[in-house]
Amino acid sequence: MAVLDDLSEYLIAPDPEAPRLTRVVSGMDQDGVAQQINVVEERPLTIYLNAQEIVTAMTIGDYPDYLALGFLRNQGMLSSDDEITAVEYDEDLEVVVVRTARQTDYEEKMRRKTRTSGCAVGTVFGDMMEGLEGVVLPQTPVRTSWLYALSAKINRTPSLYLQAGAIHGTILCSADRPLVYMEDVGRHNAVDKIAGWMLSEGVIADDKILYTTGRLTSEMVIKTAMMGIPVLASRSGFTAWGVEIAQQLGLTLIGRMKGRRFMCLSGEERLLRDADPDGVAEEPKRSGRKGAS
Repeated sequence: MAVLDDLSEYLIAPDPEAPRLTRVVSGMDQDGVAQQINVVEERPLTIYLNAQEIVTAMTIGDYPDYLALGFLRNQGMLSSDDEITAVEYDEDLEVVVVRTARQTDYEEKMRRKTRTSGCAVGTVFGDMMEGLEGVVLPQTPVRTSWLYALSAKINRTPSLYLQAGAIHGTILCSADRPLVYMEDVGRHNAVDKIAGWMLSEGVIADDKILYTTGRLTSEMVIKTAMMGIPVLASRSGFTAWGVEIAQQLGLTLIGRMKGRRFMCLSGEERLLRDADPDGVAEEPKRSGRKGAS
């Protein structure tokens, strides 16, 4: 598949050539031939909220401030009216401290955490639906022509996935324009970076679409709804609980987006079918990921 040459639509795009994000390692292929390939780095990042240590996440290490803000916001530890006084990152200690004007204490909440099906440190504290009471998602219409355009652009965007694999991507979109493309070893980290960027920049969610390369799990649905985004789409598949929660929340859930095909299992009433699927090209097969020379 040809890569996208013009990345001007993106406010933040992947940087697959960034030296800290991958490492060259040597190995032997199936024929016993020595090869060198790029593999994705993992490094710990410990997140503090004021004086309390909250979590240590395994991450590729980019945008630690957005990851910390988004994680805390999506876990309900930062409210919409919180005054954030500082976000401090120490690269040597691999620590981010988010400071608020409000005093915080989440010791009890930390004791009753539930691990989700997200990879790495996918964790939602307490009741899985906590924080979603009263959430009303906007009935913003979504054109199927936007979905087809987004899928084509995103799948051709240079990324760490195409460079090295073993990584997930999450993209914030507006209409048919991809805005912010984040990648990480866990899809929850990628979506938290998006949430942190939106919080930091004061971006509204009502007219946005969230696209993910990974499966549509309960955690992805919950985080999307917590962010106030009404549409979640993916080229991958669904989990039953993810579908059930999306239906309860009235979130539009679209999966298995490949070429002209997709499945909508929740919130179909938002879709404006303005594109003829027969006029959409089938998705060509992806070429193999390139190794390092």
